[in-house]
Amino acid sequence: MHESLTIGQLSDRSGVAPSALRYYERLGLIRAERTGGNQRRYARIELRRVAFIRISQQVGISLEEIRAALDSLPASRTPTAADWARLSSAWRQRLDERIRLMTKLRDDLDGCIGCGCLSLDRCTLYNPGDTLAGEGPGARLVLPRSAAGPAPEQEVGVRPS
Repeated sequence: MHESLTIGQLSDRSGVAPSALRYYERLGLIRAERTGGNQRRYARIELRRVAFIRISQQVGISLEEIRAALDSLPASRTPTAADWARLSSAWRQRLDERIRLMTKLRDDLDGCIGCGCLSLDRCTLYNPGDTLAGEGPGARLVLPRSAAGPAPEQEVGVRPS
């Protein structure tokens, strides 16, 4: 294999641990050929695939979705700029929602930390009398509501963001 990389070289160049590279390979995200001594050798192009995987993961895309995206490329090639634009546009709405939620979380935590109580179940501003406990577990003021549930701004005691 011309200009191939060992797993250590791919790890050093990509910043991804060898164990993660082996895992990516098991999932079919990257490919390696084997030498006569059964050692992995990666084509240099795998560096771009690993970069694509890391960027996609950093924005919250699952490995299953990444694999589907990579599998959608002609001849299982590395994504080009045009491919990235096409693939990322499919994820844009979800990413926009994540950004909205993270911004709300950041802003609400700033306000909560400012009061000093750090107790969302007893907070008199956001959850007086722990009324949200009846809606079930989880971050009831941060996570999206079902279509039937009221918007957070309509709840008693909820400060608009």
